Amino acid sequence: MTLFIDADAFPNLLKPIVLRSIERLGLPTKVIANKKVHIGESKYIEYIIVSQGADEADHQIVALCNEGDLVITADIPLADRIINKNAHAIDHRGELYSVDNIKQYLAMRNLMESIRESGEMTKGPKPFSSKDAHAFANQLNALLSKHF
Repeated sequence: MTLFIDADAFPNLLKPIVLRSIERLGLPTKVIANKKVHIGESKYIEYIIVSQGADEADHQIVALCNEGDLVITADIPLADRIINKNAHAIDHRGELYSVDNIKQYLAMRNLMESIRESGEMTKGPKPFSSKDAHAFANQLNALLSKHF
């Protein structure tokens, strides 16, 4: 298993959590973004900076990801593409995306985008909290323990 991190909007609270798992398991990791994002120093981490542009990091992740890999992303369309490759995807708040729920998340995301495009003001996501980081850590550990 290779871990991929969609790092353009990766919360700082999650960096030490992920780094501990990478080091503890010797987990090959690719941190992909369109700017320099530092998770930490590890011989298991490869940093990849892609060209500027919409979805460039997503395209790179999909190109490199294989069946059984794990992607950390808050990008639902990317998670959908990853699930279609029979890989795993979790978001920053600990939600495990699966074939059973990804289409529902995608439909809700598209609905909200349509509402925003029509000029309606919508609330953004709630601020990221330590409770979210804890839920993420639990989900990450549960998933990794199944595969290591």
